[in-house]
Formats: sequence, structure tokens, C-alpha cells
Amino acid sequence: MKTGIQGIRIRRAAAVTVTASAVLAAGALTAAPAQAVATPSIVAKGGFVMDDGTGKTLYAKTADTKRSTGSTTKIMTAKVVLAQPNLNLDAKVTIQKAYSDYVVKNNASQAHLIVGDKVTVRQLLYGLMLPSGCDAAYALADKYGSGSTRDARVKSFIGKMNSTAKSLGMTNTHFDSFDGIGKGNNYSTPRDLTKLARNAMKNANFRAVVKTKSYTAKTVTKTGSIRTMGTWTNTNTLLSSYSGAIGVKTGSGPQAGACLVFAATRNGRTVIGTVLASSTYAQRATDATKLLNYGFAQKG
Repeated sequence: MKTGIQGIRIRRAAAVTVTASAVLAAGALTAAPAQAVATPSIVAKGGFVMDDGTGKTLYAKTADTKRSTGSTTKIMTAKVVLAQPNLNLDAKVTIQKAYSDYVVKNNASQAHLIVGDKVTVRQLLYGLMLPSGCDAAYALADKYGSGSTRDARVKSFIGKMNSTAKSLGMTNTHFDSFDGIGKGNNYSTPRDLTKLARNAMKNANFRAVVKTKSYTAKTVTKTGSIRTMGTWTNTNTLLSSYSGAIGVKTGSGPQAGACLVFAATRNGRTVIGTVLASSTYAQRATDATKLLNYGFAQKG
């Protein structure tokens, strides 16, 4: 009888020991820290990512090093236009020969605007940001600069770009052109361009343009007839390849390399950033994708 009772006691004690061990093990598993997400490696020479809502820095690589920006400059071009008092997006601008001569001379990206056509400011913004039209940029600078000559108006417009940069605290930025094809003194940083994009994206018209994958423009010709100019396709491939992508702007050039300012929204949270001086158009998209994924994995 004693042996039976002792056996029961031994089994109960063993059970308590096993249960306690299981609880301790479970507690250890619960307390273990979450696996940290590895910081991504990108080809771009410079990169920066922030949480749009809080402004918190999520990633930085030579984020304050000044570099050529290519057509990401056009984010500021668009912002200056959209900040004009009493702006009428349906106002018409007559396309001048100087605009087409300019893109031909510089072998620049263009919206293929036709001399004599009357194009609305809204259409010019799409032509500026989707196919990255330097002709559209010239038309907008000519329209919204001040002065009695085209050169004076363009100089005035670029002055507005620089004063806006200063007001936004873009301390490592300078513009000497309306489109990124400057005289060697057109530069910014990943941090500054991200700061600019974050501000520009507060404008509903800007957001509508930069998230558009394609746009078909119908313009009034110099004879008064209606012409379909064709379809402009957005050079930002993330709009098709990255879930939640909402903008912003590509850039490229001999000095700039392949650049991309990007933004995406998931579950009500927006992450925004920049890569400068990547190796190819495909690589800048890969770099941006890595940084977006990393950004969403961080706490804002």
C-alpha cells in the first residue's frame, strides 16, 4: 500500500516539475525579442527614407551629400507652379518654338509639345511629371516667371525655386535650372529631396498627377481644332510594381545617374524617400523597393 502511495506522490512531483519547466520555457519564448529586420544594402550612392506622418528618419546613406539630381528637380518646378496665387489649372499656354528647340538642343526628355498648340497648365503638369518633359518645364517657367523677356522670366522662376527650397529648410540644395539640365550648379541631397516631396505631396493636385500611370492630352491647335497629343506614360515604374505606390518622380543624367524619389501608403501609413546615383533605371526601382520594405518594417 505504501509503495502505491509513494508511486503516486513521485508521479505527481514529476508532473509538477514538468509543468513548471514548460511554463518557464513558454515564458522564455514569449520574452524573446523580435527578430530585427536587416538594414538593406543599396547600389545607389545616396538614400534616405522617412515616415511621412511623424517625420522620423527610417534609413540614411550619405543622406546629406550634395549630388546632381536630374529630373527630380521637376518636383520643385511643379511645387512652385502649384503655389501660385489664384492658380487656374485650365489656363492655356501657347507652345513656343523656343521650347521645342531647347529639348532638341539638349537631347532632353520631352512631352512632344507642338508649337502653336494651346495647352492647359494642368496638362503641362502631367507632361512635366509623367514623361518628364523638359519642354513642359520650360513652358511653365516661362508662364510663371516675372519679366519682360523669356530669359528674365526663366531666371525669376528659378529664383522662386531657390527661395522655396530655403523656406523648406533644404540647406544643401541649389537650383540653376527648371528641369535639372543645369550649368553644373544644380544639386540636392536625399534628405532634402525627401523633405521637398513630403511637402509637395500635401497638395491634392500634385498627388493626383504623380500617382497617375498614364494620361492622354487633347489640346487646341493654332487653327482652333482639337488634337489628341497621345498618351504620356509615367516613368516611375514603382506605380505598377509596388503595392501602395503613390509617386513621386524619376531623374537621370550623366552626373546624376539613376535617381528616384518615391512614396507608398500601406495600412494608412505613408513612407517616403529618395535614392540618388543608382546604376540603372531598373536598379533605382530595386533600391527603392528595398527601402520601402525596410521603412514599413520599422516603427514610425
